[in-house]
Amino acid sequence: MSIFRMAWVIAAKDLRIEYRSRTALHTATLFAVLVLLIVVFARDGGTVSLATLGPSVLWITIALASLVTLNRAFMLEREHSALDGILLAPISRSALFLGKWLANLVFVLVVLTITFPLWILFYGVAVTPALLLVAGVALLATVGVTAIGTLFSAIAVRTRHAELMLPVLMLPFLLPPVYFAAQATVRLLGGRPLDELLGWLRFLLLYDIAFAMLAAMLFPVVVDE
Repeated sequence: MSIFRMAWVIAAKDLRIEYRSRTALHTATLFAVLVLLIVVFARDGGTVSLATLGPSVLWITIALASLVTLNRAFMLEREHSALDGILLAPISRSALFLGKWLANLVFVLVVLTITFPLWILFYGVAVTPALLLVAGVALLATVGVTAIGTLFSAIAVRTRHAELMLPVLMLPFLLPPVYFAAQATVRLLGGRPLDELLGWLRFLLLYDIAFAMLAAMLFPVVVDE
């Protein structure tokens, strides 16, 4: 069985479990909606407009909702002592990483798909073709975030307080993609020239490549410890 076939089997297993329980998706989606609403009601309407806050709030919401989703990446295996069984199975650690990464990517994208229209509604974002490009930026950022999140989830699940440890590990690594993506979003919604956008997209792409490779290399060491 090829590595990609094994990865798909692992991802499909996680997706089936989440489809039956919907625990992580419901929790992350509700959390994202609450973040959007809190900023709407907490702002000073006389000094800060929703349009100004919109790009930053979108990425803060995506980052925090991703943390909630990634927190369950290995929790079920730990609760039912299934992680040891998976590690004893005749599959490569790379396939396990790819499968978990793919499942986490799907989970976060589902939350993003639900959150994105609500962000447009709550913050009065104009519906233009630029939103398709913003969605593309979101996809690009999510790839890197879920890659490094899968690695840190495997590290945190072996600690006594995994739910608290993952945000501590992840938040410093979320700052670069959130900043790059927010800057790109501001320029897209503001109709800025393409030259101003390309630099931020390159930074996002480099982040994805660097941290996806780093996570793939370190994951076998982490799960074998």
